Amino acid sequence: MPVPRVLLAVAVAVALGAGSRSPLNDFQRLRATELLPLPPEAPPPPEPGPAEQCAQRCATSPACRAFHHERQSQLCQLLRWTQHSPGVRLQKNIHCDLYQKKDYLRDCIVADGISYRGTRATTEKGLRCQHWQATTPHDHRFLPSPRNGLEENYCRNPDRDKRGPWCYTVDPNVRHQSCGIKKCQDAICMTCNGEDYRGFVDHTESGTECQRWDLQHPHKHPYHPDKYPEKGLDDNYCRNPDGSEQPWCYTVDPAREREYCRIRVCKKRPRPLNVTTNCFRGKGEGYRGRVNVTVSGIPCQRWDAQAPHRHHFVPEKYPCKDLQENYCRNPDGSEAPWCFTTRPSVRVAFCFHIRRCDDELGAQECYHGHGETYRGHVSKTRKGITCQRWDARTPHVPQISPATHPEAHLEENYCRNPDNDSHGPWCYTMDPRMPFDYCAIKPCSGNAVPSILESAEAVTFEQCGRRDERLQLKGRIVGGQPGNSPVDRQHPQPGRRALLRRVPGERAVGDQHPPVLLVLVSLGTARKAAGCRRALMSPSAATRTCQATRCTWGCCSRTPGPVDPDLQAIPIVRILCGPSESHLVLLKLAR
Repeated sequence: MPVPRVLLAVAVAVALGAGSRSPLNDFQRLRATELLPLPPEAPPPPEPGPAEQCAQRCATSPACRAFHHERQSQLCQLLRWTQHSPGVRLQKNIHCDLYQKKDYLRDCIVADGISYRGTRATTEKGLRCQHWQATTPHDHRFLPSPRNGLEENYCRNPDRDKRGPWCYTVDPNVRHQSCGIKKCQDAICMTCNGEDYRGFVDHTESGTECQRWDLQHPHKHPYHPDKYPEKGLDDNYCRNPDGSEQPWCYTVDPAREREYCRIRVCKKRPRPLNVTTNCFRGKGEGYRGRVNVTVSGIPCQRWDAQAPHRHHFVPEKYPCKDLQENYCRNPDGSEAPWCFTTRPSVRVAFCFHIRRCDDELGAQECYHGHGETYRGHVSKTRKGITCQRWDARTPHVPQISPATHPEAHLEENYCRNPDNDSHGPWCYTMDPRMPFDYCAIKPCSGNAVPSILESAEAVTFEQCGRRDERLQLKGRIVGGQPGNSPVDRQHPQPGRRALLRRVPGERAVGDQHPPVLLVLVSLGTARKAAGCRRALMSPSAATRTCQATRCTWGCCSRTPGPVDPDLQAIPIVRILCGPSESHLVLLKLAR
């Protein structure tokens, strides 16, 4: 008697709520893919249900080996075959994901290999296996059944042999022999600290099963596969997305968030790629130069030291990262080379003053004008970050997409300029912290946009400051609206910021409020702008002299110290607020 759907869904929900493993852990996912049998085979009709409920149905059905799941309609279709079955083919389908039982796809074994359902059919000595239904040349007692997996002449382990899967052979003189299938933890070795490991280990060193990367239970985490497509976050396999000492995973045990995995280390260390000494490529992971101060001039802390900052990037645990002395390096795949600093108040800082290599900046392609007609295939930003697909909605929900700009050729994740940005082609990025960035593509020779240092068109006084009636292109304005001043029109940037502070010993501007951050675009909320106006202006005056207020430039902190190397504190002698609804303030500095 079939289990009612409602009861099955409740059972799945109760199990997951208790923190137990997800039934999806037994399946390997292929995104945007479907499995098509050749005629006359036909798949069964789809049934409603979320992916985990579909996995539970398939797991309890001996005949089920895979299932399709349509994300939008929440329909699933149980399948009796996998991609290795004869007479089937894979086909792209953006509406559907294919889940296949891992046991039928693995080329390695877990534990003693009793669950192995692969298609190896030769022994470790190269002998061909005898069919399990055959009784010659060797008679035997292991008869095939739907649950024991004794199919064809594939290697199996029906008696739990400690050596793993085996088979009877077609050689009359050799009754049976081990197939020599490696354990998953030994099948694929890892190099360095395993950031490139793409093997199939899905248990930790303690034997605890890993949580799937595409699930948020029992542990919530930031490493969703859609946000980090280059990290290989497949299913629940051990990976190293954050540059840790070795591959790891979140576990299905609510009491153990994450643990390392036991994976064999390759004997031969790989040859480092993109090694540079005077410049860096990409994110600078191959930089091996000797710069040892930050962009602000602060000396770097030695990597083998734990003062003034304690850290886990010790040289012996990261043998491939070249953590020598106190040189700027990038052991964790950050934006650029960096280091811990010798200043207790500044833990880490980037070394952005190391120049980018010329061949990195000078891409093989170029663009004309502002690059609105660029149709090349560059798909990384000037900082080496991979571009997000234009039709994707993670990690950023785009305002500009193929649907909104069908004429802009927004293909794949290639750099484009659909809004005629004066800085050239750009893209949304795969970095959740950076919504968009410009691409490392140069203007074609003789087609450079005039610099602001070159002579511009003559402008009469009457034209100064007038609003430009233009389209509201706000696809990349984060938390506000684009400005409409002449400066914003010539140089559209996310914003220019100045930190207003009282001189030491006096309260910060805004009385009980923290230091005010002024941005030369709409602040997004009238409350912040109103607080700024009350702090700066008396109710009856349009201007005032602020001898105790200064403007701080060149700092990255809201509370800069007096010895910050790039700090510039310029007194403000006059403040003029803009129109009541403009959210703008004009500052007159002492110099």
